[in-house]
Amino acid sequence: MTTKLVYFAWVRERIGKPEEEIELPADIRTVGELLRHLKTRGEEYEAALEYPDVIRVAINHEHVDHGEAIAGAREIALFPPMTGG
Repeated sequence: MTTKLVYFAWVRERIGKPEEEIELPADIRTVGELLRHLKTRGEEYEAALEYPDVIRVAINHEHVDHGEAIAGAREIALFPPMTGG
């Protein structure tokens, strides 16, 4: 399954690109599994996802938790926690 990943703020800065399309292995079924998989893609991903619990995720523009299934996702966005002001 090819999925578009979009990165924001310091996640984007650490990975070094704003977005990409990747082929996900069939055994990656949830957001949490996706984050663990991405950490194996290189040092830049490891640095960006060092603390996966703080990474916020949206599937098709809707915020989800890390247990959410990713089946059928057209776009998955990853971003750090936001602060208000």
